[in-house]
Amino acid sequence: MLFLYNLVISIAGFFLKIVALFSPKIKLFTEGRKNVFAILEEKIKPTDKTIWFHSASLGEYEQGLPVIEKIKERYPSHKIIVTFFSPSGYEVRKNNTVADVTIYLPLDTKSNAKKFLKLTHPDLVFFIKYEFWLNYLRELEKSKTPTYLISGIFRENQMFFKWYGGFYRKALKAFTFFFVQNESSKEKIEAIGFHNVVVSGDTRFDRVNAILERDNNLDFIEKFKNNCPTIVIGSSWPKDEALLAEYINEAPDNVKFIIAPHNIKADQIASLKIQITKPTVLFSEKENQDLSKYNVFIIDTVGLLTKIYSYGTIAYVGGGFGNPGIHNILEPATFGIPIVIGPNYSNFAEAVQLVSLGGCIVITNNIDLKQNLDRLLTDKGFLEEKSRICKTYIQENKGATNSIMSVIP
Repeated sequence: MLFLYNLVISIAGFFLKIVALFSPKIKLFTEGRKNVFAILEEKIKPTDKTIWFHSASLGEYEQGLPVIEKIKERYPSHKIIVTFFSPSGYEVRKNNTVADVTIYLPLDTKSNAKKFLKLTHPDLVFFIKYEFWLNYLRELEKSKTPTYLISGIFRENQMFFKWYGGFYRKALKAFTFFFVQNESSKEKIEAIGFHNVVVSGDTRFDRVNAILERDNNLDFIEKFKNNCPTIVIGSSWPKDEALLAEYINEAPDNVKFIIAPHNIKADQIASLKIQITKPTVLFSEKENQDLSKYNVFIIDTVGLLTKIYSYGTIAYVGGGFGNPGIHNILEPATFGIPIVIGPNYSNFAEAVQLVSLGGCIVITNNIDLKQNLDRLLTDKGFLEEKSRICKTYIQENKGATNSIMSVIP
């Protein structure tokens, strides 16, 4: 089976180069990996001490960041290496300040794994949440490098739990310790013979809780809001925006809307703007504008949404009308903001829990949307109760980072 795995990886690598000719995202994926070994040879000396963190994409990086920061404090003489699999993670965080080297992870071939680990020679390795690359794990096991999974999630449909998944189960022997998010994951991995596991929780709660300690002020948002009730629409997709545009156009003039779309391509921003009849301004056009005169502010840039949530009265988090589902609801929740989402959220444990608790409201159509947003805007008690639930949920679930660090030597 390992032979087939390696064959598939090799074939995928070949075809990705062809697809890259037609896909900008895949081109980033392939081009970004061309100089990885040269970068490592330049930045990592044989005498350097290193620690390696791997994240699939942006969400996993943010999830692992509290642990990266703590490890950096504990091991100040080590160089921190952060790898990404996906362009959507690497391209956004390639200039982060916490890592000494940030690169794409070379494809998981035997030769790449051996060369990567020879050049990086890490003292500790952390995989964040998931992505189990067999050749890397085999080499880590051979070298007896302490390797940890943090904020892990295990589900019944994963290869480890199939009758034919023996070679995947064997790869898990590389891990010194598994830090998982919930009891279900612990039970599943213990059932296949691994007992070096603890339920530490989800480090994302620590990550979002830390947001409260930083400066979240944005003067231009303050001017736009102008002390009016404000609905922040984060990571919206066209299906979300079609419903929301209808509501925005009929909303009272004293209600403000800030929209931070998931996709900020010019044509999609133009399509969104044309659906809205209320006075609307783009972030890219805000200079020399009296922002208080506008009802809608479209954020056609990245990196501001987290701070913008701090100004919200209500948050609508997009993605719930498509696949794989909703985006990050923990960021608005940490500010104690009631959250509204679409119906596709079942694969996200935090959303399932927050819906069950009552802090997050699920809508399926424009009637649901109007009824719930109107009530949140007019019923102060209802708004405050939802806010309290969200705030409490974050506070009661933080602490995973300390749990993990208590085990790491």
